[in-house]
Amino acid sequence: MVDFQLSQQEIEQFHRDGYIGPFDLYEPEEMAKNLQALRPRLLNTKRAIYGRGRGISGVTNLANYDRHLDVDFLAEHITRPEIVHRVSSLLGPDVLCWRTEFFPKYPGDEGTDWHQADNFSNVAGSKHPQIVWPEDSEFGGTITVWSAFTEASEEMGCLQFIPGSHRTMNYDESKVMEYNADSIGKVEKDGVRRGFFGYDYRQLQKDPDWSPDESKAQSMVMRQGQFIIFWSTLMHASHPHAGLTEDMRLGYAARYLPTQVRVYPYSDALSEFGGEASLEKFGCVLVSGKDEYQHNRFVDRTVNGTPFQVAG
Repeated sequence: MVDFQLSQQEIEQFHRDGYIGPFDLYEPEEMAKNLQALRPRLLNTKRAIYGRGRGISGVTNLANYDRHLDVDFLAEHITRPEIVHRVSSLLGPDVLCWRTEFFPKYPGDEGTDWHQADNFSNVAGSKHPQIVWPEDSEFGGTITVWSAFTEASEEMGCLQFIPGSHRTMNYDESKVMEYNADSIGKVEKDGVRRGFFGYDYRQLQKDPDWSPDESKAQSMVMRQGQFIIFWSTLMHASHPHAGLTEDMRLGYAARYLPTQVRVYPYSDALSEFGGEASLEKFGCVLVSGKDEYQHNRFVDRTVNGTPFQVAG
């Protein structure tokens, strides 16, 4: 098997900048075929673990969270050695995937506002952290692997990073942001339409007069089939979709942690973006090494179309 572990130089670069990549995973033609086959499976949420999540406007986008638990292609995707080897070279040999999310951006959609995430409590409707690192840990957050399932150009709304910004949290996640669906697509910041799916990250700023230094921002242009790795604590955002093409930009984010981190330790439901769904069927997926801690629920996910079984 080919070894995709990061070199020492790449590891140092990641810790300096907070991200590394992009890397090739699929050829554009291959990813286009995969996406064509994937679309009808995503529309069928019958087996999605949050398929019955309800919100103020009916079924919410929670239905497309964690689809690696019921869609074979996504289950295989999160375990690809091109991804897992690189992630384990940063987190150590024992690694789990605890969440996946789709990030579509349609023509004319606003950009995603600058934000950071350490324990992911800020959009959960409570002050309970979704992930808890051991008290003696040097850092928190999660590693995100963001894959471009379509082309991600500046005009179509590619990611933006501020290199090195992962070392300092500018937001207080003990606060709770107020969800307002009516604000989606209507918030302008410094002349750019930027929002956060109905939330306003300014409500969490430690310093209300602070604003990100966008002069240091870098655009992460990616071709279809590439992926990039970054800390969730890195200041990141995305450009608006300029609407110059009718094509949607689709990103798929998989989030990874070492197995000693506790996942949803205080919650029995996932509450985000105006919706709520039970965590009864939730489980982490062990993608590398062993689970020696036994404090997280895991699923035994096999890529054969059979229902998963809760293993812990």
